[in-house]
Amino acid sequence: MEQLIFVLVMLALGYGFGRLAEQRHYKSIHEREDALRSLLVLPEKTPPPQYLNHNSTLVTGSVVISVDYFKTFVAALRTLVGGRVSSYESLLDRARREAILRMQEEAAAQGAEAVLNLKFETSRIGQNGQQGLGSVEVLAYGTAFIPAAGR
Repeated sequence: MEQLIFVLVMLALGYGFGRLAEQRHYKSIHEREDALRSLLVLPEKTPPPQYLNHNSTLVTGSVVISVDYFKTFVAALRTLVGGRVSSYESLLDRARREAILRMQEEAAAQGAEAVLNLKFETSRIGQNGQQGLGSVEVLAYGTAFIPAAGR
């Protein structure tokens, strides 16, 4: 009986603190996305003509986000019946958006007008004994186009 109570308390704490952390992170993401909205980010490989005389450099943004206990438990239940693991979808969404924001912040600090050829690399790390996701790392990278000096 004590073990069941412990599991239920851990689930409740995981849900509560995980939800609070996720809400705070999304709030930060929305604010920073609004601030960086003027910096164009596209997956296009070929730059438009207006960027042909710009300098270019590689910019990156990387983030590691850990999954909370509640999401791990829900995902484990989902593996029993199959289907979408929606508890991890918000984790990946937050990680991708945070990585893009960090890349945009690096580009903006260098005076870039746009970032083209956006790419992602995703990996899972910190698995709990081969069970569950643990943490996810997302790397966003692209080519920043910076106006040449004297323009």
